[in-house]
This record gives sequence, C-alpha cells and structure tokens, in this order.
Amino acid sequence: MIYPIVIYGSPVLRKVAKEIDQDYPNLKEFIADMWETMYHSDGIGLASPQVGKSIRLFVIDGTPMEEDDPTLKDFKRVFINPQIKERVEENILYSEGCLSIPLIREEVLRPPKIRIEYYDEDFNFHDEWFEGVAARIIQHEYDHLEGILFTDKVAPLKKRLLKNKLQAIVKGKFNVDYKYRLAK
Repeated sequence: MIYPIVIYGSPVLRKVAKEIDQDYPNLKEFIADMWETMYHSDGIGLASPQVGKSIRLFVIDGTPMEEDDPTLKDFKRVFINPQIKERVEENILYSEGCLSIPLIREEVLRPPKIRIEYYDEDFNFHDEWFEGVAARIIQHEYDHLEGILFTDKVAPLKKRLLKNKLQAIVKGKFNVDYKYRLAK
C-alpha cells in the first residue's frame, strides 16, 4: 500500500515518536508499505511520521546516490528504535530536501560521522558508525523521529526567507507527482 506523504504543517511531524517492540501490529507489512511509498515518491529515506505514524522507524535506500558517494552502493536499511550515540563535532554543509516539504532544498550543517544503535526489521540489534552521505541521510530521517525538520536547521536569515514558501506548502500550493496529505 502506498501511503500519502504527510506535508509540512501537520502536527505528527512535530511529535517525538514512540518506541515499538517486535509485536507492533503488522510490522512486516508496514515496513513493506514504507518501502513502496518511498520508492513511489522518489525518496531515498522515509520516516514513519511522514506517513502519519508516530513510531521510531525509518527506511533508507541510498543506492540512487551511489554516483555521488560510492559507499552508498547497496546501502538499504530499516532502522527501528534508533538512538544516535555519538557525533563527530565538525559540521559540513550539504543540500537537503524532504518529501514532507516539497520543492525546497537548503544547505544544512550536520556532523559527517555518527554512531547509531538500532534494530533492523528482524529485531537484530546493531551498533554502527556511518559517515558521509549515509550519515547525513540517517540524521535527516532520525530528526523526523524527534519532531525536527531540516528547515529548523537552516541559517536564521534563510529561515525568514523560507517563511512564505512554507506557508504556501501548508496551503497546498505546490505540485508533486506523489500522493500527499495536508495538515488537518
């Protein structure tokens, strides 16, 4: 099933998501639906709040970006109940976008290397370091679980300049090729 993408302005995007256990109802089906929704929307990552479920789960498939970063070849993962444990302190600027904030891309400062603990789709525990674009994608999706959007991290002047564009998005004044749901 393809879920509609929840658009900027919806309260679920600002909630801190709840942890789940392996008995979460229809978990395997939900993960399959997350993959289908992400691919249908041409995304490389999708967090559960973006489909209206405030649970600590996101999916990532970085392979479309392997030309920019060869380490992303076959980088396809499910992250359940992730916790970022360490971040390298230097920050690097990189352009980001988000399915929930259509047609906006901005430069965001993020650490280039992180350590994260998480469970995969079979509830196997992982404690891994990621760097480069993989670390950036993970941090972007992780922020969704914390109720944080990439536009919260742009420079203050940029944030003021984005205000009208963001208000237009809340009102549905954009055009994308994927199903979406505006705030109620």
